[in-house]
Amino acid sequence: MGFLGTLGVGLALGLYYIVIHTGPLPLWITAALFIALGLDPVVRFLVRRGVPRGAGVLIVFLAVAGLVAAFISLVAPITVQQLTLFFQSLPATVDQMSHSPTFQQLDKSYGIKEQLNAGVSHLTSNATGAGGILDKVIAAGTAVVNGLFGTLIVLVLTLYFLVMLPSMKAAFYSLVPASRRERVTELTEDITASVGSYVLGQSTVALLNGVYALIVMAIVGVPYPWLFFCIVVLLAVVPLVGPPTALVVVSLVALTKGWGTALAFAIAYFIYLQVEAYFISPRIMQRAVKVPGPVAVIAVIGGGSLLGVLGALIAIPTAAAVMHLLREVVVPRQDRK
Repeated sequence: MGFLGTLGVGLALGLYYIVIHTGPLPLWITAALFIALGLDPVVRFLVRRGVPRGAGVLIVFLAVAGLVAAFISLVAPITVQQLTLFFQSLPATVDQMSHSPTFQQLDKSYGIKEQLNAGVSHLTSNATGAGGILDKVIAAGTAVVNGLFGTLIVLVLTLYFLVMLPSMKAAFYSLVPASRRERVTELTEDITASVGSYVLGQSTVALLNGVYALIVMAIVGVPYPWLFFCIVVLLAVVPLVGPPTALVVVSLVALTKGWGTALAFAIAYFIYLQVEAYFISPRIMQRAVKVPGPVAVIAVIGGGSLLGVLGALIAIPTAAAVMHLLREVVVPRQDRK
């Protein structure tokens, strides 16, 4: 018994060592699995229309790969250019804001000018000179290569998961005792269907959110609209806390063009958030998971703290799966006692 216990601890430590030293691979696998679950409803829709599953997977995968390639080739260069201009103009923008009466009053009360200048200096330090430029070029090149490699790995894994999803489920069901197999199959299908609907629906809502924000930014004159379009989409993927954060971030940037620009964007975007919350999201997410507000907030904060944006994205479907199991398995078992 002691040997078996020690062996179990050793296996657990070995598994922990493998997970820690595989770098971003677990995150890539998780992202690919959730993307595959999000695309599976589209594949099943094509299958119901008479398209073979292999052809449906190929059609959906090529469409997603085309969208990713279009985004990289069209939006990414503009975003990088505007990001460069943003950092180049940041010191002048902060200096211009520091002369406003409101900023001077806040600086007198809280002393924010020194902290703000220190942050700007840190962001823009060594921007000139051979060493600084070389370091930034190397860092940017490394980030681009890692990002492209990670994207390629996620796309390949997504393709494999989409093709193998039915057989993966069947293999999992075969490991369950026959007396419980039907119930486990029912629960698993409910959870995976709701998770897939959530991922697809949340991605659609985030894209609509970003497109609307881009249109409003272009109309009212917010600087660097394509850069903040990407930021808004990324934040809007995170439920509950993401869109209000995007509202605050873009409004603060719009302040560099004046109170009128910031107020116009804030009002227009706030109105859209209400429309999204009461009309758009319920229609798109009607088949997705439903989690109480407090549980959703706690799950998003916890998931974001552990795994960043990916953790915040998968937190709500994970919480919904746990609640579904509690409601369908644990509660009936407790009621029978």
